[in-house]
Amino acid sequence: MNSKPKRLFESPRQVVTDIILLCIGSSLCATATNGILIPNNFATGGITGISLILHKMTGIDVGLAYLLLNVPLFVLAWMVVGRRFFFFSVIGTTTLTLALLFVNFIHFNLHDQTLNALLAGLILGGGAGLCLRTSGSQGGTDILSVMLLKRFSINIGTTILTVNVIVLLIISVYYSIEAVLHTMIVVYVTSKVVNIVVTGLSQRKSVFIISSKWEEISHEILKDIRRGVTIIKGEGGYMRNEEHILYAVIAFTEIGQLKRLVRSIDPSAFVVISDTLEVVNYRIGNQPHW
Repeated sequence: MNSKPKRLFESPRQVVTDIILLCIGSSLCATATNGILIPNNFATGGITGISLILHKMTGIDVGLAYLLLNVPLFVLAWMVVGRRFFFFSVIGTTTLTLALLFVNFIHFNLHDQTLNALLAGLILGGGAGLCLRTSGSQGGTDILSVMLLKRFSINIGTTILTVNVIVLLIISVYYSIEAVLHTMIVVYVTSKVVNIVVTGLSQRKSVFIISSKWEEISHEILKDIRRGVTIIKGEGGYMRNEEHILYAVIAFTEIGQLKRLVRSIDPSAFVVISDTLEVVNYRIGNQPHW
C-alpha cells in the first residue's frame, strides 16, 4: 500500500507559527524602512521602492501606498500559486502595512552611508526571508518571485535582484546618484540575505559514491543518516569492470556525518558532493510550503 504525503497545512500550530513569523519579519522590514531608508533618503526596489517614491512625491503614507499597489498582485497569487499562499500573503501585507504605520520609533544614526545601506539590506533581507519561510509572503515582488520559482525554478534572490534593479533604473530620476548607488547596495544585500534565510541550512546536496564496499556504505546511510539511497549500476571506463554507484540527497548539515561514515568504511572511496537548485519531495524537499 502506497503512503501518500501528508498535507502541508493541517495544524493550528503551523498557522500560529506562520503568523508570528510574518509579524516579526514585517516589523524588521518596517524598522529598516522607517529607521534607515527614509531618514537617509534611500530608496529600494519593488513595490516598497515605488511606495517610497509616491511618499516623496505626494506625501502619501508609505504603508497605505504599499497596500494599494499590492491589490492586483493578490489576484495573481490566488490564480497562480494557490489559496493558502494568497491567504497568508494578505496577512503578511496587512502586518507590513501596519508595521510601516506604527513601527517608526527605532532609528539608526550611523555616520557612514555605506554602513547604513549594508545594515538596511541585512534587516530587510532577514525580515523578507522570515516571511517567505512561512506559507505566504509580504506581497509585492515576493509574489512574483514565488511564481517564478514554482513555474521555472528561478532563484528567489535572483528575481528580487533583477526586478529591483529595473525599478531602481526607472525611479533613479527622483534621487541623487549617491542615493541610487547606496540603494543598489541595499538591494544586493537584501537579495543575498533572503536566499540565506529561505534556503540556508535547509540547502540540499546530491552525493555520488563509488566504492567496492557499496553495500555496507548504503546500509549505514539508511541506518545512521536515515536518507534514501539509489544504487546505479555502472562500468569503469578504463578497466571495464562493473561498478555500483550510490546516489543520495542529503541536507547541508549532514555532509560532515556522511564523509566521516564513508571514510570509516572505505578511505579510498570516490565521493562527489554537489549543490542542488531545488528538491521537491515531502520528506527531503527544501521548498517552503506555499
